Amino acid sequence: MRIDVLPDDVLVEIFFYVNNGDGQWDWDSVANPWHALVHVCRRWRCLVFGSPRRLNLRLEYEGRRPISEVLDAWPVLPILLLSRAENLPSGFPHPKSDQRWNNVVAALESAHYDRISEIEIFSITNSRWERFAAAMQKPFPELTSLVVGSDDMVPVLVLPDSFLGGSAPDLRELLLRSISLPSPPKLLSSSNRLIALSLSEIPDSGYISPDAMAAALIVMTGLESLDLRFRSPRSRPDPASRLPPPPTRFVLPALTELIFQGVYEYLEALLSRIDAPLLDYLRILFFTDLNFDLPQFRRLIGQAEGLKALDRAEVLIFKESIQLGLCPKIGVVDHRSPLILRITWGELDRQISSLAQVCSPPFPLISALEVLEIREHHDVRSSHWKVDMENAQWVELLEPFTALKNLYLTDEIARRVCGALQEISGERENKVLPALRNLFVDGCQSFKHFEEAIGPLVTTRQLSGRPVAIDHWRK
Repeated sequence: MRIDVLPDDVLVEIFFYVNNGDGQWDWDSVANPWHALVHVCRRWRCLVFGSPRRLNLRLEYEGRRPISEVLDAWPVLPILLLSRAENLPSGFPHPKSDQRWNNVVAALESAHYDRISEIEIFSITNSRWERFAAAMQKPFPELTSLVVGSDDMVPVLVLPDSFLGGSAPDLRELLLRSISLPSPPKLLSSSNRLIALSLSEIPDSGYISPDAMAAALIVMTGLESLDLRFRSPRSRPDPASRLPPPPTRFVLPALTELIFQGVYEYLEALLSRIDAPLLDYLRILFFTDLNFDLPQFRRLIGQAEGLKALDRAEVLIFKESIQLGLCPKIGVVDHRSPLILRITWGELDRQISSLAQVCSPPFPLISALEVLEIREHHDVRSSHWKVDMENAQWVELLEPFTALKNLYLTDEIARRVCGALQEISGERENKVLPALRNLFVDGCQSFKHFEEAIGPLVTTRQLSGRPVAIDHWRK
């Protein structure tokens, strides 16, 4: 069939995928893809400009020319303001970047600012921040998305309390990276229509207390994604200044995604005020601590219906951290683990001990898991393993997995885990991995030697009526 005989409504649907992408192309690198459509013929031009909302038409502006010249060439459309970092391989600024930046800020200062619906400023420098912040002192009536990020190496950038006139009621997406907000954050308290909120690489000077954050979140009843990431473990709340949690928690009824990086005390203080029944994606990074006490975190997981179908666990050891991921059954189409818990900083033995504390009862889901994989990331070297690392730490990590049937281990980990299991005796022997049926080992240079080393444990389990089979882990 020739495309020119397709009905108008079918063409509009095709145009939608051309302009917004189908998930297979890097459309972020293509500015204004609808430009090509309107130049094909008069009919296509009329269809495109006749369906601006359905096609999500926006005029992407990167400052290549003055804003007035660009707007004169096109119909009235919402403006997406973009500023990407442009650097030569040597690291010197691109000769055109200053002029483009001047044009971008001039657009914010112009009479057309009320048409700007989205702003994306990447890698903003300290020298450019002052003028940008000054241009953003007034309300932007059409602004629905604001994405601003600075380089980690620049001095701390501070978002003034008067930013956007101190109010952004129509903002749907707010993503700030390496930027310090005032506390309490007035801008957040007024953004009651937010769907996505991301504050990442929060500097120490930009610390927002859990109480202030909770007060801002309480109005965001449509919030679907919350991302809070502190730069360092110094973001620890002061117990003396904390308010007692209210007798009832407020509900974030639309929240499905929670990402957090920081100390566990902060997350616990925040969660003591929040319920999120629809949560189905949780990614947590804790800085290593000597003592984890996580009743609110465990409550959140236990009440989240979207996390109850997970039945596999993966422990991945990195060069500077350890990660626990909980996944659905093999064969379920899912490109990410719905629950990821990562612990960083400190030596590996401390990280394992910390993870064991987090997983200890009553941790929902862990006691029902039947499959566990433990492996190293490819960046881990043999020198990463401490010779004097105690086997008891591995036993503590495995003890909560009371329903585990299949355990998958890589070579080095297998040697240590099995050494730990052989040291267990007495009543505790019946409590560690009581349901284990299959042990799979990957990468053993001498599988026969490994079988001999683990032989006493296999014999003990056989005599107690709980046989364990050993086999190669065939990935």
